Amino acid sequence: MNRSPSAAGLLPLPGTPSSSWALYRARLGILFRDADVRVIIAFWLFGLINNILYVILLSAAQDLVGTAVPKGVVLLADVLPSFFTKLAAPYFIHRVPYPLRIAVFVGLSCAGMLTVAFSPALASGGGAGGEGGGGGVAVKLFGIVLASLSSGGGELSFLGLTHYYGHVSLAAWGSGTGGAGLIGAGLYVLLTGWVGLGVRGTLLVGAVMPGVMVFAFWAVLPRERLKGGSKAGYEPLEGGGGDVGGPGGEEEGEDEGFEDVPTGMASSGLLAPGPAVAATAYTHHGHQQGGKMSFWGNVRRARALFFPYMLPLLLVYVAEYTINQGVAPTLLFPLEQSPFSEFREFYPFYGFLYQLGVFISRSSTPFLRIHHLYVPSFLQVANLVLLTLHALLNFIPSVYVIFAVVFWEGLLGGAVYVNTFAEIMEKVPARDREFSLGATSVSDSGGICIAGFLGMAMEVWLCRWQVSQGRDYCRRIEASSVL
Repeated sequence: MNRSPSAAGLLPLPGTPSSSWALYRARLGILFRDADVRVIIAFWLFGLINNILYVILLSAAQDLVGTAVPKGVVLLADVLPSFFTKLAAPYFIHRVPYPLRIAVFVGLSCAGMLTVAFSPALASGGGAGGEGGGGGVAVKLFGIVLASLSSGGGELSFLGLTHYYGHVSLAAWGSGTGGAGLIGAGLYVLLTGWVGLGVRGTLLVGAVMPGVMVFAFWAVLPRERLKGGSKAGYEPLEGGGGDVGGPGGEEEGEDEGFEDVPTGMASSGLLAPGPAVAATAYTHHGHQQGGKMSFWGNVRRARALFFPYMLPLLLVYVAEYTINQGVAPTLLFPLEQSPFSEFREFYPFYGFLYQLGVFISRSSTPFLRIHHLYVPSFLQVANLVLLTLHALLNFIPSVYVIFAVVFWEGLLGGAVYVNTFAEIMEKVPARDREFSLGATSVSDSGGICIAGFLGMAMEVWLCRWQVSQGRDYCRRIEASSVL
């Protein structure tokens, strides 16, 4: 049975006959009346701090490895360990209590940032060779790997933690991760440039930031909801379970998922439960073994997540990070046709516009929901095709059009990320939700890893093509960007 947005408890799209400011105010009033401010603050801080070190390290890539080492190397060191952590950890990390997890993540993050900060300086000239050059780069990359392990484990753990705190916690987490992009990039420029701390001083500031997660968990987050749940592992599937797929099963599964949402979240109505589309796959594949879901049962649950949730998230991340790492460095215009005085200023501004779009869309779930995840994913692939064709053929007349496309790219990427996990909270049965939130997070890191390899090849190829066509702007960046 089709339900209207109002009947389903969703905010209608602006401009539709059922939309009005009074309705928006009423819905938002219900949401924030029932929301626990401590939960919102805690999860916003979790998202911010867990992601901000990733952004700081990428912002510092040029300063850390010099011009002789591709920037994609730092990206891969920052993402590959996180990817493998997300790939493996969901099958055993439920045995580790959340307080211990956070202590480990904080320790790894601090150790990683300190390792990068105190590693040998690069040899003069910015290359990787010479005294302190190659060894210094290797030590820096090792520190980045430690921070990446923490970030990957933190993301899947905090996403799993939203299972206990409902949809507002997911919205706060998404907003925090979006804010990390803006704040991290801005903080690096502020501290290294205006304040004059230098790269090492800025990294040392980053080394103390993970302590905020300890404060948020122990002093801000209400932990009563975790008692009896965080140490028990994933909930086993109950025997039978056939009623979900039988007559009336959809309605029963829907009610079960709705009642499992913490008190207050259900009454908000912003993310009303939809059909339990994954319920049959879960109940038919899962089985109980020793009071816990077996390893192979979890593998089958992960397989059921691939097409509805993992694949669209993977696609959008492959497309957007290929744009960011491989295509954007070649989206250059004559300086007299741009607001910039140097060619090196294009790329950071593209990054700012992208992060602004990500922040806005990752904060949007209380106001707007996207249920068809493949639509924005394919639109992101279209962005990749469009910008790649422009880098080759130079047919877009103004850099301001590129600005709009890059901002749109950020909106799409952030929207797919946060709506993927919102869909899981809405449609996956409660007993599978914590595992599903963590397991699906592997898709974003996997997409970034693929894009890292694609981007390194595409940047070189596109730059060579442009030079062969008489547009040598990409060759001028390196000469003006050495610090």
